[in-house]
Amino acid sequence: MENEAVDRPIAQIEKNMRYINGIIKHKGREILKNYSITTPQFIALQWLLEDGDLTIGELSNKINLAFSTTTDLVDRMEKNQLVERRRDTKDRRVVRIHLLPNGKEIIHEVIQKRQAYLSAVLADVSAENVDALHHVLDLLLEKMKWDKENNKKK
Repeated sequence: MENEAVDRPIAQIEKNMRYINGIIKHKGREILKNYSITTPQFIALQWLLEDGDLTIGELSNKINLAFSTTTDLVDRMEKNQLVERRRDTKDRRVVRIHLLPNGKEIIHEVIQKRQAYLSAVLADVSAENVDALHHVLDLLLEKMKWDKENNKKK
């Protein structure tokens, strides 16, 4: 019985996070309808913006798609002048995917619209509560990153 009391808030947190994730994904898809990119392309472009140039293999791992699927994705993005393949300056055998200005512009616009949506949702929430939410989400993310890194080492 005591265990249920402890698990109840955790179960509710997990459920709320699933719902929030679903709402954000849905809103993100709505925003993407105004752009010539798909959701997987958006995710790939985000990783390239955050991490810089990546190989197909690195990008494939980050977006959890098969290598061949990621190659097709990059081909389409390259055709639309969102990215380009570049030889690594240190090892010419390695090809990296480089984010082009057009890709950066789309990502920045979409992220700004997503942030504006979140800002509108939180408009009537006190600054203290927004700060508390920020702090707790940072803490959760750090704990999850730590857990992920330590599980890799096992």
